[in-house]
Amino acid sequence: MNAKRILIVEDTEDNRQIMRDLLSSVGFELMEAHDGEQAVTAAAAFLPDLIMMDIQLPIIDGYEAIRRIKANGALRHIPIVAVTSYALSGDEEKARAVGCDGYIAKPFSPRHLLATVCGLLK
Repeated sequence: MNAKRILIVEDTEDNRQIMRDLLSSVGFELMEAHDGEQAVTAAAAFLPDLIMMDIQLPIIDGYEAIRRIKANGALRHIPIVAVTSYALSGDEEKARAVGCDGYIAKPFSPRHLLATVCGLLK
């Protein structure tokens, strides 16, 4: 069985490390991007099965990166989970409006993150 591929888009190394350790420990193949522009390029090159997208990113923010990914016909089917410290009223709705399939507020529980990822990859 081929490992599912996940693109982690996060500008903070500590947060990338937490997700990297958690997701690789259960067998996912990972690629990382550090800003929104890299996210769009990496999504097209890596063709992940799922994208974990921070919202507060340099160069272009996560919302714009999501818009660009969803505008690409070859990528539009890829589920995207917003993983963000934006946790105010209306933030989840805004993330879903641009195309997110899931929303996880930081700090997150590892169990919740894995449940969300596994649910979207079924």
